[in-house]
Formats: sequence, C-alpha cells, structure tokens
Amino acid sequence: MKLSKLFASALLMILVTVMGCSHYGFSGASIDYNVTRTLSITNFFNDSPGGLPNMGQLFTEKLKDYFQRNTKLELVPNNGDLQFEGSIVDYQVRPQAIVSSGSRNVSDQSGLMRVTIFVEVGFTNQAKDTDNFQRRFSFYADYDPQATTLNAVESQLVEEIFDQIIFDIFQASVAQW
Repeated sequence: MKLSKLFASALLMILVTVMGCSHYGFSGASIDYNVTRTLSITNFFNDSPGGLPNMGQLFTEKLKDYFQRNTKLELVPNNGDLQFEGSIVDYQVRPQAIVSSGSRNVSDQSGLMRVTIFVEVGFTNQAKDTDNFQRRFSFYADYDPQATTLNAVESQLVEEIFDQIIFDIFQASVAQW
C-alpha cells in the first residue's frame, strides 16, 4: 500500500512538471504553440564566390528539415509566425597548418586545409519582435590535403558545416540558449 502511494505521488509530480512546461520540448525549443503555429523559410541563395553549385538549395532544405523534425510548427510558403531569410555570403578554403618539405628546393606544403562557410540570416518572430535578429553564422571543417582532395571531401564537409550552422540558428531563434 505504501509503495503504491509513493509510486502515485512520483507519477503525479512528473505529470505536473511535464504539463507545467508544455511549451518546452526535448529539442530545446521554447515555443508557445498556442501563439506560434507556422514557420516560413525563404530560399537561401549562394552569394559566395565558391562552393558546391547546389549549396543554397541544400542549406534551405536542411534548415526546413531540421525545424520540422524538432518542432511542431507547420511549414508554410510565406508569412509564417516565425520567418527565416538569408543567403550564403562567403565560402573560404584556407591553409591552417604548413608542413615543411625539408628542402630548400621544394616549397613547403599545407598539412591541413580549412573550409569555412558564412551564412547571413534574418529571423522574424511575429509574436515577439524582441527575438528578431539579423546575424551572420559560420562554421568550419578541416581536411588533410596530403590524404585527399577537396573535390573528394567537399560534399561531406559542407554537410557537416551546415549541420552545425543550422543547430546554431535553431538555438539562437527558438531555443535562445
């Protein structure tokens, strides 16, 4: 008898806690779904001087997918309660570590190359304009040019970079951590 009362009390506390936090989810999003129901994401274009030819489309679709997987918001073509717009503004490939050739007659080589992508994002929250922002997000990934070429790993690196940038956008816009 005592054990069932203890179990019932614990279950009641858990239910009260979960119900009291109804606009928080396991994804970290703090969205009040009574006020915010829709999401619109315009096409992000690749305005950078480099990168994959389909980078803008890839980024847009990954951003939509992430929000659909991690929120209960309905994706609408425009005028959503939450709105995202922007573009990929820079794509850089730069050496990070120089390796000496050991010879005066042979030039030094790069031992590590870094791909960095910058995305400019405009976020509008129709219900709470203090959350609105215009911000640049960036991330990078490294590869070893001694072991592979950029062409061989570029798609994978871009995907990794986009995953982190999209996570950062999600955190800045709806999780606000």
